[in-house]
Amino acid sequence: MRYYSRTTGCGLINESNLGSTVTLAGWVQRRRDHGGLTFIDLRDRSGMVQLVFSSEINKQAHEKAHELRSEFVLNITGTVIKRADGTINNELATGAFEIQVTSLDILNRAKPLPFNLDDTQIDEELRLKYRYLDLRKPQMQKNLSVRNALIFAMREFLHHEGFYDIETPILTKDTPEGARGFLVPSRIKAGSFYALSQSPQLYKQLLMAAGFERYYQIARCFRDEDLRADRQPEFTQLDLEMSFIGEREVQSVIEQLIAYTLKKVFSIELQLPLKRMTYDEAFNTYGSDKPDTRYELKINDITADFADTQLSFLRSILQASGKIGCLYLKQARFSRSELDNWVAKAQQLGAKGMLWIKAGENRQLESPVAKFLPTDFIDRLEKTCSGFDQGDVVFIIAGSYEESWELLGRLRCLVAKELGMIPEGLLDFLWITDFPMFEFNAETKSWVAKHHPFTAPQAGWEEKNQRDIKARAYDIVLNGVELGGGSIRIHDPERQAKVFEMLGMTPEQAENKFGFLLEAQQLGFPPHGGLAIGIDRFVMLLANQPSIREVIAFPKTARGHDPMMDAPTPVEDKRLREYGLKLLPKVTQSAE
Repeated sequence: MRYYSRTTGCGLINESNLGSTVTLAGWVQRRRDHGGLTFIDLRDRSGMVQLVFSSEINKQAHEKAHELRSEFVLNITGTVIKRADGTINNELATGAFEIQVTSLDILNRAKPLPFNLDDTQIDEELRLKYRYLDLRKPQMQKNLSVRNALIFAMREFLHHEGFYDIETPILTKDTPEGARGFLVPSRIKAGSFYALSQSPQLYKQLLMAAGFERYYQIARCFRDEDLRADRQPEFTQLDLEMSFIGEREVQSVIEQLIAYTLKKVFSIELQLPLKRMTYDEAFNTYGSDKPDTRYELKINDITADFADTQLSFLRSILQASGKIGCLYLKQARFSRSELDNWVAKAQQLGAKGMLWIKAGENRQLESPVAKFLPTDFIDRLEKTCSGFDQGDVVFIIAGSYEESWELLGRLRCLVAKELGMIPEGLLDFLWITDFPMFEFNAETKSWVAKHHPFTAPQAGWEEKNQRDIKARAYDIVLNGVELGGGSIRIHDPERQAKVFEMLGMTPEQAENKFGFLLEAQQLGFPPHGGLAIGIDRFVMLLANQPSIREVIAFPKTARGHDPMMDAPTPVEDKRLREYGLKLLPKVTQSAE
């Protein structure tokens, strides 16, 4: 058995170490042989430093250094000296120093790696299969360092604000919470299932009933949903809840929390209070409930400009109470082929089509439908799209309000990205408030909760139909990404029962699904509310990374697969029988 030790980190060598003996441990970044000298860059979590092996200093160590290859794990002892003036590496924190090695111990030898750690173009499956190697990259080390610092700062702030850190169960009851959950069979109670917690929502409300008043948790959550760049089947959120508060109190705590963490971790001063916008204003202006307001491109309602249109497809949309909206691009100066290309891009986003109109030279109308437009149409656009003039273009999408505005919102984001309209290095926070309480699900032909069924409705809700009821709900958005969401909760059992009824849930169904909550509401239930922030998304944005997979230690692929563990995997029939389960053949839909 060999023992090793170290006195400091590779990246911590500085002026105070000059002339002293140090012991370091780490990985070989690279080796360079120069005649009688061998140079090794040794790396650990703290950084990197140059080692010098010479037969004049220690012949045995020098000979052994010739065996070293990238990613060998070493333990060395040596003397810290200053580099010669012409050899100082100003790009390295330790670049003015080097270690004259007097002792070398190889702790582990590495065979050739499946990929070069300096390569930036590595297949993602390969990266995730060897994630422990991928995590050695400086950028990945930095990403997880940011994540660690962010979470620590959040805990520090919340502790000082009187919040209790309380864990809640991961194995829980299967309840309808708006997303598909993961089921876990019970061996002890055959035929019954736990669900992996989608969020601590119900538990944190019960903690308020228990009188803790201020709760938080860095919570693991699980949802069996289609994946994308900012979504994983398991994710982490900062979850918190408070009693005897209103919307503004929750939002104020969150603002102070974010300001504290940004200053603590990044030395960024955040201007408070944050901007605010209602859901209706956000959707009407940006076609999204999480708009990126770092740039000014807005949606214009030009329905009135087509009131007398001869275009039959637009006339039919107007007769069906549809809307016509556009994005106004000042001095875009697109060529005809570029404009046709934008039509194709809009179709790729889901639009059936996109119409463009351009003010050409001498304000001549240019469009595929120019001959069907009145001669004063540019004058009309000049009023609805303030200042529309020569060289300007509008991209037009028509249809039902929700569908066409949502498509314009997606197109807005693509246009901004491709035209370089998004400023770099800006953190643009925004509160979205006054969400609809319900939304209509076209597939099931039923009303569902916009957030969740425990969200309190705004005053006067009893006199309104479902479409018009507003919720006491709020989201916080950062650079066009939903960072977190929350609400004031229902604390009155009669109101909760009425909301369940409006969602088409019978009293028996409500009792079966949420009987524990309904009973708690009759045993001294305080007014309360809270919010959850997606930690993965927050770190992704702060670290300027394209996907949350870059800030999670061991993520899944976009198909929910873990290449490193090769999970999920089939289970033997013997194991299934222990749970009283049997797999049925997969049902495939027959072609009609």
